[in-house]
Amino acid sequence: MVATPDIETAADRITTVIDRIREAVITDRQFLETVTTGLLARGHVLLEDVPGTGKTLMARSFATALGLAFSRIQFTPDLLPADVTGSYVFEEETGEFHFTEGPVFANIVLGDEINRAPPKTQSALLEAMEEGQVTVDGETHELPDPFVVIATQNPVEQEGTFELPEAQRDRFMLETSLGYPSYDGTMELLDRRAGRDGPEPVIERVTDRERVLELQAAAESVAVQRPVRGYIADICRATRTDDRVEVGVSPRGVERLFEISRALAVVEGREYVVPDDVRRIAPAALAHRLVVDPESSVRGVSRTDVVESVLDAVTVPSMEPPSSA
Repeated sequence: MVATPDIETAADRITTVIDRIREAVITDRQFLETVTTGLLARGHVLLEDVPGTGKTLMARSFATALGLAFSRIQFTPDLLPADVTGSYVFEEETGEFHFTEGPVFANIVLGDEINRAPPKTQSALLEAMEEGQVTVDGETHELPDPFVVIATQNPVEQEGTFELPEAQRDRFMLETSLGYPSYDGTMELLDRRAGRDGPEPVIERVTDRERVLELQAAAESVAVQRPVRGYIADICRATRTDDRVEVGVSPRGVERLFEISRALAVVEGREYVVPDDVRRIAPAALAHRLVVDPESSVRGVSRTDVVESVLDAVTVPSMEPPSSA
């Protein structure tokens, strides 16, 4: 049975992990906190960015700092499902077929440029992301625990990209963006390039697999009072009645917003969720799950616009911190 650390200890560990990653990855702290909430909530993260923003370095840095096995899959138009999950290979010595694991068998899997592969190959990840297993030729193989996919996609306007299927998008707990660095970040990038003969920033391992499982257990222990649960439900239900939306947040999306709000409370060092946690993480947790109707899309209404307007419209509950007794 996995031990559950107290929230203060968990928050301190998370702070140390993020501090170490920021020594190598040039990005703002809030972005790293958002990705961390996905990892804590046992969820998968979708990043939409143009090439060259440091997504691979970021994912690899998380794996190193957390002491987890890392794998990278470069999605291309000719990538086959078996290239992701693995396949059975005939061994002449034994005269038997032996299963060879694909790159999906790791704790943190970077699916790079996932929307450059056709939907059939993208769907190879569906079972893995939802069930933590893959089925090949009728045989089921368990994936490592923890198992997190950090997938990147290029903007759909770029040549050679495919729109992710709704079922695939819904498997991601959140979608966010690394974005371009700030002015100070850009200067730091140039300083590192100018000093290339010097030592490269090195990410140190600050925890291990067992401690990561404990951090995930800590998120499960966070309290969510009835008014906050109602707030989550109201937000998600409001996306389904918005005139600009063809498909609102699914029941899976409701559960994921609940889970990731608890993870954010851990990052903040609290044993309970407050409405501000829900409001802060809702755009990243919900927007990618929506389908905006064509007319609104032509008018320039984005999925994030819809979530933001819903957050403005839904009444925020008043609540008292849970008693420590």
